[in-house]
Amino acid sequence: MPEPRRPLVAANWKMNKTVVEAREFLERLGPSLEDLGEVDVVVCPPSTALSATAAQANGTSVRIAAQNMHFEESGAYTGEVSAAMLVDVGADAVVLGHSERRQLFGETDEALARKVPAALAAGLLPILCIGETEAERDAGETETVLRRQLSADLADVDPARLGDIVIAYEPIWAIGTGRTATTEQAQEAVSFVRGMLAGRDADAAASARLLYGGSMKPGNASELMAQPDVDGGLVGGASLDPDDFLAICQAAA
Repeated sequence: MPEPRRPLVAANWKMNKTVVEAREFLERLGPSLEDLGEVDVVVCPPSTALSATAAQANGTSVRIAAQNMHFEESGAYTGEVSAAMLVDVGADAVVLGHSERRQLFGETDEALARKVPAALAAGLLPILCIGETEAERDAGETETVLRRQLSADLADVDPARLGDIVIAYEPIWAIGTGRTATTEQAQEAVSFVRGMLAGRDADAAASARLLYGGSMKPGNASELMAQPDVDGGLVGGASLDPDDFLAICQAAA
């Protein structure tokens, strides 16, 4: 029997919080985390607060993730940061392929196919985001979209390392809209993802942690994370308030 998957809850702050605000958040959150037990808590600050947040989290159980990175080690890529640079400022993980990166900034599956292995090689935990638009769901194309994204984004990952990647299913139509996928919709999509991983490596698929992202909040977190294949959440708006985020972490415990 495979070991139980350890829940993971990540706070994606997006373009929010100064260094001072990030420190204040961790000061309020920190003491309450000791009672959570077996839950991995990840905070994803903006790049300007990465170093300070990592320093603030040092000695605690909180892990720090960047919101993006480039796949090259160095070079003429103005405004970009490499995996090694993220490690250098204390990051433990990195969010890759968030729908806002895909839709607003032209993130491609081809780029992600290089970013995921680069993150793994640097010792970062990749949190890969995938998901369909409202039009794609209404057209019955959810599984087609997920299959296309997963196949492309993980094409160059050793099957045995698939369990070292966190995958966040985020229905785009539920991000920042207040709408949330039903528990049945969430489980159906995440189960499909695990099945795809199992097609490459059954053991890795059994250990891979799959998250739900899309208007998760204290009122629906328990029900969503009670689904057999949902191992936690990638939380946006509700993660900006430490009390709301703590409630979601407690729901995962």
